[in-house]
Amino acid sequence: MMPPGTARRVQGFLDGVPMPMLAVDHRTRVIAANPAAEAMLGGDLIQRPFVTVLRHPAIVAAVDWVLHPDAHDAPATDPALFHPPEGGATLRAQFAADGRDILAEVTVSPLPSIFGRGAMVALHDRSVAEEAEQMRRDFVANVSHELKTPLTAMTGFIETLRGPARDDARARDRFLDIMEGEAARMNRLIHDLLSLSRVQAEERQRPSTKVELGALLRGVVATMTPRAEAAGVDIHAQGLDEVVTLPGDADQLTQVFQNLIENALKYGGAGGFLGLRMERIAHEPMLRGPAWAVTVEDRGDGIEEQHLPRLTERFYRVDTHRARAQGGTGLGLAIVKHIVNRHRGRLKIDSRRGEGSRFVVILPETSSRA
Repeated sequence: MMPPGTARRVQGFLDGVPMPMLAVDHRTRVIAANPAAEAMLGGDLIQRPFVTVLRHPAIVAAVDWVLHPDAHDAPATDPALFHPPEGGATLRAQFAADGRDILAEVTVSPLPSIFGRGAMVALHDRSVAEEAEQMRRDFVANVSHELKTPLTAMTGFIETLRGPARDDARARDRFLDIMEGEAARMNRLIHDLLSLSRVQAEERQRPSTKVELGALLRGVVATMTPRAEAAGVDIHAQGLDEVVTLPGDADQLTQVFQNLIENALKYGGAGGFLGLRMERIAHEPMLRGPAWAVTVEDRGDGIEEQHLPRLTERFYRVDTHRARAQGGTGLGLAIVKHIVNRHRGRLKIDSRRGEGSRFVVILPETSSRA
């Protein structure tokens, strides 16, 4: 039995712990849970059987062993993890809670003897860290793949030029042209990687300068018009004569709209039309105030709906072969997304197969939003 008032004293002890933590008595009923545990596992935990709170066999077995070591076998624990003194156990476990799958390091240890027989269960949520590590691994794998393909091709051409094609002028010129194209693609990839890194590093720092959005867009149109004409595409601009000053980084916003127009020319140019429109939104609900929307649209082949949620992922391509043939690195829309996030704006993508695509950048008119 526990001394009177134990549950209250244990609760006070757990409330000072930042990670999710709960305590059970010798009957494996929950006697205390801190706010972090309630946020993860839900409310009304007190006096519930522990097995109804965390339905994970390994965790339940660890609790049983800590409470009754003579009646239960010691649980299998991960030797790489820290093990608490006095007969505790630490293990990795994945379970559903808070509406998601959680990967946690779970430490089960005896309650201090002054509280009587019981156990404490601490849950260190490693989901975010593991997700970040998986993203890092995927990123390294993707970069390695993107660089390996052109490097392999270039190595093969070099070997051919040193051997069978040594004296073949036509083959030499053709191979050198291909090698030049592959080297340019690797250079674009490295440039975009560095750009993405800079943008991500600054994403939490809101721009402290002002930009005149209409003038910026007119400059982008002037820059991109020769490329549009070469592709047989007419740029139709609307609303760019308005004088609109808002918080922004001019270089980054220029990069955003150049990327979007370049994509429209590459993948929607078959429609022969590219629309660029700037208009004011009196109240944008998600930005909680007035905003300006810049729309880039084309009348090309469009994008199937299932691809839309993933378009801003790094290295995601709807048509890998076509994207590479067009010189794309797979990072353009990821860069756009992070720049728009830095400006506390929104990026909306609407497209249907055969009906063209529309990309809308919505930027807050003022810097009042935190």
